[in-house]
Amino acid sequence: MRGSHALSGRTSRRTPPRPSRRSAALVAAVSLSLLAAGCASQDSSSSTASRDTVSYWLWDSNQLPGYQACAKGFGKENPGVRVDISQIGWDDYWTKLTASMIAGTEPDVFTDHITKFAQFIDLDVLAPLDELPATKGIEDSDYQPGLAASWVGQDGRRYGAPKDWDTIAMFYDKKKTDAAGISAETLNTLDWNPADGGSFEKTVAHLTVDTKGRRGDEPGFDKNSVRTYGLASNDAGEGDGQTQWSAFAGSAGWSYTDKKAWGTRYNYDEKAFQSTIDWYFGLAKKGYLAPYEVYSQSNQSDVQLSSGKAAIALHGSWMTRTIHGFKGIEARTALTPIGPSGKRATMRNGLADSVTKRGAQKPAAQKWVAYLASDACQTVIGQQGGVFPATKAGTDAAIAAYRKEGINVTAFTRPVADGTTFSFPITNYAADVAGLMRPAMQNVYANGAPVGSLTTTNRQINLILSQDG
Repeated sequence: MRGSHALSGRTSRRTPPRPSRRSAALVAAVSLSLLAAGCASQDSSSSTASRDTVSYWLWDSNQLPGYQACAKGFGKENPGVRVDISQIGWDDYWTKLTASMIAGTEPDVFTDHITKFAQFIDLDVLAPLDELPATKGIEDSDYQPGLAASWVGQDGRRYGAPKDWDTIAMFYDKKKTDAAGISAETLNTLDWNPADGGSFEKTVAHLTVDTKGRRGDEPGFDKNSVRTYGLASNDAGEGDGQTQWSAFAGSAGWSYTDKKAWGTRYNYDEKAFQSTIDWYFGLAKKGYLAPYEVYSQSNQSDVQLSSGKAAIALHGSWMTRTIHGFKGIEARTALTPIGPSGKRATMRNGLADSVTKRGAQKPAAQKWVAYLASDACQTVIGQQGGVFPATKAGTDAAIAAYRKEGINVTAFTRPVADGTTFSFPITNYAADVAGLMRPAMQNVYANGAPVGSLTTTNRQINLILSQDG
């Protein structure tokens, strides 16, 4: 999982007086280390004082073989240097990582997420890459446009070396769309609006089938007894809605914050956002979107698609190989719908590799990050066909690998070429935003709370951000 909806260790600072960002982040991190008692020591074996051994943490098991191959290539270029890789599942990754930083057993290098690095900057545990001999030559132009710039902090220093990117598209079961008489061309030209849902809502209605075989747009359809939902559920989306509503909000012309990066206020109180959310979760009330109770960690949108419970699932490009590997369905992808703005939109996220301050003391760790960010490694990762690496050569290798398997990834790559992507919100207090938005969004989805209630939540979030003013 690459999204942020499973981030752990949220804090909640709602009323004055408030501590400084750094002290608050430290309190949160200490709490995490207590919750994860023993976790840091469990992984400390991968961290060594040897200047010739680099400890590297990542969370994606699917990418582990690729990075093991990169480690071998790196070793050939740097005889006597060893990379010790630890793979820790997403649900435990951030807890163990933060605990290790408090305990002093942190890895030299780790895979970082755009919603987390501000906290680590506040904890003063990251090394600015532009101040290290091996990584100071990293340039924005070395990577797909916009990826490298996202990892520059408010101090103007770079804290992450781009490793890959992903976008969101519609996965669908061709068996179900064929049975409904819906073509690939139709799916790639859908539009939506918050008033009547446009052709997108008409399509998911037609793809919805109740237990008596009646479609959602046919007389007698029973929304309380659905066999196949037109659209799968993937939780309420917290504050980013990456694999839920982000593509709709983005195509409505809405932006998370007042600035592309390091915004000073969130915009969850704006009409464009609230009307989008009202329409989106309104699909569940009509029986077209799987209701909140259908979703669970073991029954996420990809599982709903593979089990026949849903016909369409919005998900990330990192799920391409997994979903195409499901038996019993014919997986395909389509572009996200065109919105009221007249354009389509999709969130693009990019992961990076960061160096801890301890790791910065090792020339080998610096060189490892530079190697991870190079065409040499990223082409190897691309050939694995699991993600789109950040360099152009790496991306091209991934597209070729998918093509060899008969998988068309245009739905993910075209928005990048068209310039219709947008980023995760990059601000301070990301954990607080998620902590406040998660229950607020779930209340709308699960309990039918009015979208206007998000205005109060937005006010609380902006009050937290205002302490930096």
